Amino acid sequence: MLSKLDRNLQFHQQALGLRASRQQVLAGNIANADTPNFKARDFHFAAALENALAGRAGGALPLTMTASRHLAGDANQGAPSLLYRQPVQPSADGNTVEMDVEGAQLAANSIFYEAGLSFISGKIRTMMTALQGQ
Repeated sequence: MLSKLDRNLQFHQQALGLRASRQQVLAGNIANADTPNFKARDFHFAAALENALAGRAGGALPLTMTASRHLAGDANQGAPSLLYRQPVQPSADGNTVEMDVEGAQLAANSIFYEAGLSFISGKIRTMMTALQGQ
Protein backbone atom coordinates (compact mmCIF):
# COMPACT_ATOMS: atom_id res chain seq x y z
CA MET A 1 0.00 0.00 0.00
CA LEU A 2 2.87 2.35 0.76
CA SER A 3 4.21 2.02 -2.79
CA LYS A 4 0.84 3.17 -4.17
CA LEU A 5 0.95 6.25 -1.97
CA ASP A 6 4.53 6.92 -3.04
CA ARG A 7 3.68 6.60 -6.73
CA ASN A 8 0.73 8.90 -6.23
CA LEU A 9 2.99 11.68 -4.93
CA GLN A 10 6.10 10.97 -7.03
CA PHE A 11 5.18 13.33 -9.86
CA HIS A 12 4.64 16.26 -7.52
CA GLN A 13 7.79 15.42 -5.55
CA GLN A 14 9.89 15.47 -8.72
CA ALA A 15 8.21 18.63 -9.99
CA LEU A 16 8.77 20.52 -6.71
CA GLY A 17 12.41 19.44 -6.60
CA LEU A 18 12.96 20.72 -10.12
CA ARG A 19 11.11 23.94 -9.38
CA ALA A 20 13.40 24.52 -6.37
CA SER A 21 16.47 23.84 -8.54
CA ARG A 22 15.21 26.24 -11.19
CA GLN A 23 14.60 28.89 -8.54
CA GLN A 24 18.26 28.61 -7.50
CA VAL A 25 19.47 28.90 -11.09
CA LEU A 26 17.31 31.95 -11.75
CA ALA A 27 18.39 33.57 -8.47
CA GLY A 28 22.01 32.96 -9.45
CA ASN A 29 21.40 34.70 -12.75
CA ILE A 30 19.93 37.72 -10.97
CA ALA A 31 22.80 37.78 -8.46
CA ASN A 32 25.28 37.95 -11.34
CA ALA A 33 23.47 40.63 -13.33
CA ASP A 34 26.43 43.02 -13.00
CA THR A 35 29.20 40.45 -13.55
CA PRO A 36 30.98 41.06 -16.86
CA ASN A 37 30.80 38.13 -19.35
CA PHE A 38 28.37 36.18 -17.15
CA LYS A 39 26.09 33.98 -19.24
CA ALA A 40 22.54 33.49 -17.96
CA ARG A 41 21.59 29.83 -17.48
CA ASP A 42 18.30 27.96 -17.31
CA PHE A 43 16.92 24.51 -18.11
CA HIS A 44 13.95 23.20 -20.03
CA PHE A 45 11.57 22.28 -17.21
CA ALA A 46 9.31 19.88 -19.17
CA ALA A 47 12.28 17.88 -20.50
CA ALA A 48 13.92 17.76 -17.05
CA LEU A 49 10.66 16.56 -15.45
CA GLU A 50 10.21 13.89 -18.12
CA ASN A 51 13.78 12.67 -17.54
CA ALA A 52 13.30 12.66 -13.76
CA LEU A 53 10.08 10.65 -14.01
CA ALA A 54 11.69 8.20 -16.44
CA GLY A 55 14.62 7.71 -14.06
CA ARG A 56 17.16 9.46 -16.27
CA ALA A 57 19.37 12.07 -14.71
CA GLY A 58 20.35 15.04 -16.80
CA GLY A 59 23.91 14.25 -17.83
CA ALA A 60 24.75 12.25 -14.70
CA LEU A 61 26.95 9.20 -14.90
CA PRO A 62 25.55 5.95 -13.51
CA LEU A 63 26.86 4.91 -10.11
CA THR A 64 29.15 1.91 -10.03
CA MET A 65 29.07 -0.57 -7.16
CA THR A 66 32.38 -2.36 -6.68
CA ALA A 67 31.28 -4.48 -3.72
CA SER A 68 28.08 -6.30 -2.89
CA ARG A 69 27.63 -4.32 0.34
CA HIS A 70 27.75 -0.91 -1.33
CA LEU A 71 24.56 1.10 -1.32
CA ALA A 72 23.06 1.66 -4.75
CA GLY A 73 22.53 5.37 -4.25
CA ASP A 74 20.39 7.52 -6.47
CA ALA A 75 22.02 8.87 -9.61
CA ASN A 76 18.80 10.71 -10.47
CA GLN A 77 19.39 13.41 -7.87
CA GLY A 78 21.78 15.33 -10.13
CA ALA A 79 20.84 18.75 -11.37
CA PRO A 80 19.28 18.98 -14.83
CA SER A 81 21.43 19.99 -17.78
CA LEU A 82 21.77 23.75 -17.82
CA LEU A 83 21.44 25.65 -21.07
CA TYR A 84 22.59 29.16 -21.92
CA ARG A 85 19.83 31.71 -22.32
CA GLN A 86 19.87 33.66 -25.58
CA PRO A 87 19.60 37.39 -24.82
CA VAL A 88 17.09 39.57 -26.63
CA GLN A 89 19.42 42.54 -26.39
CA PRO A 90 23.08 41.71 -25.57
CA SER A 91 24.97 44.09 -23.29
CA ALA A 92 28.31 45.74 -24.02
CA ASP A 93 30.11 43.86 -21.21
CA GLY A 94 29.07 40.41 -22.49
CA ASN A 95 26.60 39.73 -19.69
CA THR A 96 23.45 38.01 -20.97
CA VAL A 97 21.29 38.50 -17.85
CA GLU A 98 18.17 40.54 -18.61
CA MET A 99 16.51 41.54 -15.37
CA ASP A 100 12.99 41.78 -16.78
CA VAL A 101 13.20 38.29 -18.29
CA GLU A 102 14.77 36.80 -15.17
CA GLY A 103 12.22 38.50 -12.90
CA ALA A 104 9.32 37.21 -14.99
CA GLN A 105 10.76 33.68 -15.04
CA LEU A 106 11.37 33.79 -11.28
CA ALA A 107 7.80 34.97 -10.60
CA ALA A 108 6.27 32.32 -12.89
CA ASN A 109 8.41 29.60 -11.31
CA SER A 110 7.32 30.72 -7.83
CA ILE A 111 3.66 30.55 -8.83
CA PHE A 112 4.10 27.04 -10.24
CA TYR A 113 5.94 25.99 -7.05
CA GLU A 114 3.07 27.26 -4.89
CA ALA A 115 0.57 25.47 -7.15
CA GLY A 116 2.54 22.24 -6.73
CA LEU A 117 2.42 22.61 -2.96
CA SER A 118 -1.34 23.17 -3.16
CA PHE A 119 -1.78 20.01 -5.25
CA ILE A 120 0.25 17.92 -2.80
CA SER A 121 -1.66 19.36 0.16
CA GLY A 122 -4.95 18.51 -1.54
CA LYS A 123 -3.84 14.95 -2.29
CA ILE A 124 -2.67 14.41 1.28
CA ARG A 125 -5.90 15.88 2.62
CA THR A 126 -7.89 13.52 0.37
CA MET A 127 -5.86 10.51 1.51
CA MET A 128 -6.27 11.49 5.16
CA THR A 129 -10.03 11.79 4.68
CA ALA A 130 -10.12 8.33 3.07
CA LEU A 131 -8.04 6.82 5.87
CA GLN A 132 -10.21 8.35 8.56
CA GLY A 133 -13.38 7.13 6.82
CA GLN A 134 -15.15 10.46 6.72
